[in-house]
Amino acid sequence: MAGQLWAVNSLGGFFYSDKLSKNLRVALQPLTKFRQFCDVRDETSSGKGKGDTYKWDCVFNLQTQGGTLVETNTMPETNFKIAQASASLYEWGNSIPWTGKLEALSQFSVRSAVEESLTNDTAKVLDSAAYTEFNKCQLRVVPKGSTSASAITLTTDSVAGSSNGVALGKQHVRLIAETMQERTIPYYDKSNYVCITRPTTLSTVKVDLETINSYVVEGYQKIMSGEVGKFENVRFVLQTNVASGGWANALSDWAFFFGKETACEGICEPEHVRAKIPDDYGRSKGLAWYAILGFGITHNWAAAVDTGAANGRILKWDSVG
Repeated sequence: MAGQLWAVNSLGGFFYSDKLSKNLRVALQPLTKFRQFCDVRDETSSGKGKGDTYKWDCVFNLQTQGGTLVETNTMPETNFKIAQASASLYEWGNSIPWTGKLEALSQFSVRSAVEESLTNDTAKVLDSAAYTEFNKCQLRVVPKGSTSASAITLTTDSVAGSSNGVALGKQHVRLIAETMQERTIPYYDKSNYVCITRPTTLSTVKVDLETINSYVVEGYQKIMSGEVGKFENVRFVLQTNVASGGWANALSDWAFFFGKETACEGICEPEHVRAKIPDDYGRSKGLAWYAILGFGITHNWAAAVDTGAANGRILKWDSVG
C-alpha cells in the first residue's frame, strides 16, 4: 500500500506522540496564478455529454475596409474569415489511501490532513497545465541586442530572437505595454494589462510599483491572487509554482504580459474530492481529487490564417537560453 500507514512514522506514525504539538504544519504552497486568467467555456461547450473536444471561433477583421462612396456606384462588398480552434478534455487526479488503524490511533483527523494535501496538489497540477498553454504564445520579447535597457525586439513565431542578458526594468515594461497597445491587444480589465512572473524577476522594477495605498486612493482594490502592484498600466502577479527558466546568466527570468482572452478552459467535471469505498472490512480507506477538463491557448493561429500573430494576446519576456 502506497498511502498513509501507522507503522511508518513519516507516513502516519508521527500523528501521535506522548508530547505532540497540537498544531499541524504543512509545506508551503503556491496558490493558483495562471488558471485564474483562463476563460471557462460557456455551457454549449462544457459539461457532460459533449464529447472530449471543445471548440471556439475567432472572427477576423473585414478583408477589405469600407470608405467613401460615389453616388452612382454600387455599394462595395467584402467578407471576413472565421478560424476555429479546439482543445481536448482529459482526466486529472491523484489519491491518498490510509489504513483504518492509522485513523483509529491518530490524535489528528487523518481525513483533514489528506484533504488539505489533495487541495494543494490540485492547485499545482492544474495551474501548471494552464501555464503550458500560456507558454505556447507566439509573441516573444527580448532586449534589443540582448542587453539593451531602452529597446526591445519582438518576434511572432514562438521563438525568442536572442539571448536575454539584462534584468527586466521599468523601461522594458513600458515598451512592452506600448507594444501591446500598438497591437490593439485589449486590456485584461478596463485599463490594465497583467504580468505573471517569479518574484526575483521584478527586483529592479519593484521600487516603481504602486503601493496598496495608491490602489485605495484610486478606488481600486487588488483582487487577483498573488498581485503585488502595478506600473505603466500593467498589474503584476507573482507565482512560484512554475520553476525558473534557468537562463544562462541568471540576470532575469520569464514573464508573461497579456490582455483579454488568454487561454480557454473546458470543463466536463470540475475538480472535486472523491472518497474511496472502504474495503478489507473497513481497514482500507482513501480520498482522491478528480476532474475532467482541459486547457487551450485561445489565439495561436497559423501564419497563413493570422499573419504576424496579429490576434496574439500574450507576450513572453523570453530568452533563447
